[in-house]
Amino acid sequence: MNKPSLIPSYRLDMTGEPCPYPAVATLEAMPNLSHGEILEVVTDCPQSINSIPLDARNHGYEVLDIQQDGPTIRYLIRR
Repeated sequence: MNKPSLIPSYRLDMTGEPCPYPAVATLEAMPNLSHGEILEVVTDCPQSINSIPLDARNHGYEVLDIQQDGPTIRYLIRR
C-alpha cells in the first residue's frame, strides 16, 4: 500500500554534519513550526537513525516517515 505523499513545510539539510548536530538542529527547528507543519530532515549521519526519531517522539512530535537511500536518511516530522 502506498502512503499518501506528504509535502514538508520546511527542509533541514544536515548532510555532511557529524552527529549529534543533525539531532540537535532538528530539535531546535521544531518549535519554530506551526502546529501541523512538517519538517523534512536530510542527513548522512548513521547514528541519527536512532537519535532523531526517539528525540522527536520524546518531545511530542510525530515521525511520519523515514527513508534511507544509501548513506542518506530522510525524515518527515510533524509538529
